[in-house]
Amino acid sequence: MTCPGTGEIRAEDVPDPGPGEVRVRTLHTGVSRGTETLVFQGRVPESQWSAMRAPFQDGDFPAPVKYGYLNVGVVEAGADELIGKVVFCLYPHQTRYVVPADAVTVIPDGVPAARAVLAGTVETAVNAVWDAAPQIGDRITVIGGGMVGASVAAVLAGLPATDVELVDVDASREDLAASLNISFAQPDAARGDRDLIIHASATEAGLGRGLELLRAEGTLVELSWFGDRRIAVPLGENFHSRRLTIRSSQVGGIAPARHRGYAARLQVALDLLQDPRFDALITGHSDFDDLPQVLPRLADGTLKALCHVIDHPI
Repeated sequence: MTCPGTGEIRAEDVPDPGPGEVRVRTLHTGVSRGTETLVFQGRVPESQWSAMRAPFQDGDFPAPVKYGYLNVGVVEAGADELIGKVVFCLYPHQTRYVVPADAVTVIPDGVPAARAVLAGTVETAVNAVWDAAPQIGDRITVIGGGMVGASVAAVLAGLPATDVELVDVDASREDLAASLNISFAQPDAARGDRDLIIHASATEAGLGRGLELLRAEGTLVELSWFGDRRIAVPLGENFHSRRLTIRSSQVGGIAPARHRGYAARLQVALDLLQDPRFDALITGHSDFDDLPQVLPRLADGTLKALCHVIDHPI
């Protein structure tokens, strides 16, 4: 991104890998329609510039900046044990790059390379489920059928005897819910008396509706990142008498009670991606050369997508 709302492809000199490094040839990258489009629009608050840096970001907010973190490629040089392996890395959209060998994670054989770009978002979903701590048999609603919400719904769909409902204002998300083998409703028709709400719509209305749908002493886990927007949270009426809980979840931190590190969490996400149901989250492909034209369309919503995959030259 050269300035908010505008991007271009630039040439980079890629060195030979040194000791403990690998050179990766990118196969696919994914565009995160939540965080990445906020970055593209220049909507990262200055107070969050440090917290929102991607691991291999080049440049500083608001611009110019090279941003992204859903990269799948094949190791072509460097550490002998990794050469030829297909790996995931939190790297921006770049056709080749050099990183420390411990910055890449080998993708399981059962996960196609294009599906593996979902690893970062599914990792966010895993973290959210860890924070939410659902129980077998819970009645759970996910509000917001975007990339993050759909990933959470897909993870929860595998929990035995659990009633999972996806709620979205877009009726076309019903097909997505059917692909994940869960129920769907628009907000006015959503079921109430829910044990747990995962809110990922990034709207004030979605948050308010989530609180309405909770049972007494239920919990809403907030996954949305609102960027530079301030929103109202309805804490009046019966919020206190129903003893509701709102808690945050963000992929940058793991609850200490989990006793897991970041590498282990990513491995869980990659293992989950062996399930072909996650293919429903990939809604389009574009060539790398078209990326400067694709990003504005994703950011303003004229290109409808959950995860949009960028295919890099072979």
